[in-house]
Formats: sequence, C-alpha cells, structure tokens
Amino acid sequence: MTPWLVIYAIAAGQALLLAAALWRRPNDRQANRFLAAWMLLVFVDLTVRAWAQHDQSLASFKPMRMVALFPFLHASAFYIYVRTLIHATPLRWRDTLHAAGFLFALTISLPLFLMSGAQIEQALATGHSLGFWALGAGSSLILFGFSLSYIAVSVVAVLKQRKQLRDTQSDRDPGELRWLMAVAVSQCGIWAVALAQLFLPNRWIANELIYVAVSAWVLLAGYLSLLNAGPPARPATAPQRSAAEDPDGNASADLDPRFDDVAKRLSALMDQGIYREIALSIAQLAQRSGYPEYLVSAVINRRFGYPFWDYVNRFRVDAAKRCLADPQDQRTALEIAYDCGFSSKSTFNSAFKRFAGQTPSQYRAAASGQPA
Repeated sequence: MTPWLVIYAIAAGQALLLAAALWRRPNDRQANRFLAAWMLLVFVDLTVRAWAQHDQSLASFKPMRMVALFPFLHASAFYIYVRTLIHATPLRWRDTLHAAGFLFALTISLPLFLMSGAQIEQALATGHSLGFWALGAGSSLILFGFSLSYIAVSVVAVLKQRKQLRDTQSDRDPGELRWLMAVAVSQCGIWAVALAQLFLPNRWIANELIYVAVSAWVLLAGYLSLLNAGPPARPATAPQRSAAEDPDGNASADLDPRFDDVAKRLSALMDQGIYREIALSIAQLAQRSGYPEYLVSAVINRRFGYPFWDYVNRFRVDAAKRCLADPQDQRTALEIAYDCGFSSKSTFNSAFKRFAGQTPSQYRAAASGQPA
C-alpha cells in the first residue's frame, strides 16, 4: 500500500461526507447543493486515483485518463458556485457552456476511450501519447489559461460583491466572503503544481503531488463553506439613479443644493437611533430620510467619508461600547449587540474589532479595570 493511496482514500471519504453535509444545509441551498455535487465529482476523481494506486493494471488506465480531465471542470465549477452563492441566481441550461474546456479535452480523447486494451498496450509500448495528452505542453497551457481565467473572473466577482455589501448593507459583513478568496488561492496552488509538473519535471514534482494538493483543497473548501454559514445570500440592489448623476454613475454632489440638508437629516436619524434597526439597508435609510438613494449614498461616502457599512456600524459600535463600559449593564455582549442593531455575532465582532481595536470582551474588561 502506497502513501498516495492512503491520502487519496482519506480525502475521497472526506469529500463524500462533505457532499452529504452540504446537501442538507438549509442556508444558501442552491449554492450548497451545487458545491455538494462538485464534491461528489472530486470524490469520484480521488477514488479512481486511489484504485489506480492499488491496481496499476490496464483496467484502471481508461478511468484514470477520464478523471485526469476533471480539472478542466473544477475552475468553471468554482465560478458557477461563486455566482450562485453571492447573487442567488439559479442554475441555467446555458451554464453547461462553462464545461467547454472539459468537453474539448474529452472530444480529443474519445479515440483513446474507444480503443481496445490490446491497442492501448501497443500504443504505450511504442511510446505514443494518447488522447488529450498527445497535444503537447503548448495546447495544455492554453487550456490551463482558459481554466484559470474562471478563477480570475470569480475573484473579481467576490471583490465587487464585497464592495456592494459595504455600500448597501449594514448587517452583512463583507469579510464573510474572504474564505472564497482562500479557496481561489488554493485552486491556483493546484494549477501551479500542475504547471510545474508539466514544464519543470523532476523527482520532487510528481503527478501524485497534484492530487495531494487536491486532497488538501477538499478539506479547505469543504470545511470553510460549512463554517461560513451566515444568512442566505440575497442580491444587493444598486442605488437608484437620476439625472443628477454624472456619466460615470456617480452623484454630482457638489452641484446638488440638497447635499447639506441630506447630511443634517441623516445625522438626525442616527441621533434618533435608526441604526438600531436590524438589517438596515441604504434603501431603507433613504426612504426614511425622504431623499433619493443615490443622493444618500453620495452624502455618506463624500460628506461623512465612509461606505454605508462603516457609517452605520460605527454608531452601533459606539452604542455597544457605552453599554459594555456600564457596570450596571449585566447583559451579555451578544445581547448588547442585538440591542444595538447587529444581526449576527460574526458581524458584531468584526465591526467592533475594526472600530474599537479590540474584542468586546477585552473592551469590557479594560473598562472595568480587570485583566482581559
């Protein structure tokens, strides 16, 4: 029994367990069921590789060559998962077009899969490359680039969504999407190992090492997705536009005579405690202020100097600090967080650490003169 077999078998088992857990998870149901199906694909991949390590006969040759094409599905699967998770868009039939890289490699490899065992043995004995692998390093590099482009597009989508959350939502911590960046980086690591194995072959970069990286990725992607269970994804609405905006889509604040009035109205609403409303959005704040959403957004960003998330949560954190510093207030930090408008512990802790420079428990201990 080789060490590779043990690693692949353990990772395959983990992939199967994660698929079952993700399928049953209630939040972000569509995205998590897609991720579960993706984990099942990885389970098949690693299972075949574990079998091939145990039985390196011709019987495992074709299955191994088939699963060797799966990497051309993984990057596009990551893109579809990211899109489904952050935008809550349903899967569509045209999403099958994202399998173009895999289908191209599969089409080239079809003659191999139609060959008899004797024909394969004869081709291998004469040193011929078979199927997709006959294309050479140059063609492989094109397909690698095609796949990596999906990861790049996914990263851009995550960054845009984080910005949009910060600009429009107060109860969704933009940092909750950081784990997707970690998954993207780990996927790039797998492709880096594959490229090194293709162009810099040496005894330290064996083909087996690629799937050790895949095994590690299974644990990272699966468990991070389970740990980041937050509220269901919902598409953030873009600020309303009007003729007062410039061609780039930014409010012409300096030209709008209502700018000072909006700033005063927002400050008055905050003094009245509107920030305590759970899941307060910029659309709701604009409606309560009586001014257009685009103008409210411009005032918050330009006059107050913060994106919406920072603007609202600074008030919430200040209110929480007053409660935590009050020796008569015996509520837990989480009870105080909910009373101040936070909708989750993770968002509260993230905002408090960002604006107070320490955790709520550290702040309360320091305010009471006790060691943290």
